[in-house]
Amino acid sequence: MAENMTKKNQASVSKFLNAIGDDHKRRDAKIVAKIMKRVTGERPRMWGTSIVGYGDHHYTYANGREGDWMLSGFSPRKQALTLYIMSGFSKYRSLLKKLGKHTTGKSCLYIKKLDDVDLEVLERLIEQSVEAMKAKGA
Repeated sequence: MAENMTKKNQASVSKFLNAIGDDHKRRDAKIVAKIMKRVTGERPRMWGTSIVGYGDHHYTYANGREGDWMLSGFSPRKQALTLYIMSGFSKYRSLLKKLGKHTTGKSCLYIKKLDDVDLEVLERLIEQSVEAMKAKGA
């Protein structure tokens, strides 16, 4: 069975965030970091070389594959700020309508810049996702 290559590590989150070259992306990433820390109550940790994660979640798929991942997290990617909303989006349609300009993947929320979204709605979305994950036993 394939092992997840992106793992929690001891790399410095603050060094990672401060090394973001684009001023606007760095500012947005630091804002999201504060929101996630406040919502999760968890210390940020690096997952791999480019993901900042909060909390821990052990998962088991129907096929028996198991692994560890974060409750929530984000990555300041080149194309967009990617937020990991681990509970998915099916429960949050009304919040997504109020959020502002964004796109989604299975568990990824893509935002070009935080100026395009309502930060209070974003915080509620992260909070509800974290609560759902904790209710699942994360």
